[in-house]
Amino acid sequence: MSGLKVLVVGRSGQVAASLVEAVADFPSLELVAEGRPDLDIGSSESIASAMERHDPDLVINAAAYTAVDLAENERDDAFLGNETGPRLLAEATAAAGIPLFHISTDYVFNGQGTAPYLEEDPVAPLGVYGESKLAGEKAVAAANPRHLILRTAWVYGAYGKNFLKTMLRVAEGRDELGVVADQKGAPTSSHDIATALLQLSTIVADGRESWGTYHLVSGGEAVWADFAEAIFEASAKASGPNAKVNRIGTDAYPTPAARPAYSVLNNSKLRDTFGIELPHWSAPVEGIVERVLKEKD
Repeated sequence: MSGLKVLVVGRSGQVAASLVEAVADFPSLELVAEGRPDLDIGSSESIASAMERHDPDLVINAAAYTAVDLAENERDDAFLGNETGPRLLAEATAAAGIPLFHISTDYVFNGQGTAPYLEEDPVAPLGVYGESKLAGEKAVAAANPRHLILRTAWVYGAYGKNFLKTMLRVAEGRDELGVVADQKGAPTSSHDIATALLQLSTIVADGRESWGTYHLVSGGEAVWADFAEAIFEASAKASGPNAKVNRIGTDAYPTPAARPAYSVLNNSKLRDTFGIELPHWSAPVEGIVERVLKEKD
């Protein structure tokens, strides 16, 4: 199939913005991104209107409630964005006979594992955010059999708010920073996620369908302190802000919502099924740091 039309739900988030940028490398795809107020995933009428306006061949849901700590006190809002919205999108895409790609999270796991999580490993969210995302996964799977649920983690990039941009901002006024060193995961570039989603779009358009849940994160693993050190090393090379990283425990940086201590996801199913594998987590850091610093000037 050529000229596949992709509707991205969400407009200002990291992955949505990266999709808009990355589609330039995919001439067979036509992409449009819509978010509130034009497309509100909490409203079936708003979804129906967007589907009628754009008549897409595939929908990527890059919209979500992502305020992990606030979710503890905003349960209804979290479930509206992460369960109700995805369910309505899944119902609408199923009715239209088209696939839905839905982005989920490592927070569906409790983080007590010691080996990279497989898609079929038991889920046990620690907080409201993870519970709402798991509910969204179940709702999507139940409503539209033609779905890809893609769990990612520790997302960062040139767009939106994220750990990399926070580190660069905070380091402008401090020589040393305490950064958690007992939570392990794989920092994953929103730009790499977007490229993979568009690759999957072309694969599905060509008739290679293998629906279900997949993990989509960078290779390797790191603790937050490792990530911070890589950020500052890249920033120093570019004459940007730099700070010494002091490794601290999670208990020294309490948050309203518990974080999984171990969030490494196994990517082999995505690689073996679709031939897609993201680079090592450290590979994109330098380029993204340079871009963020340049765009800030």
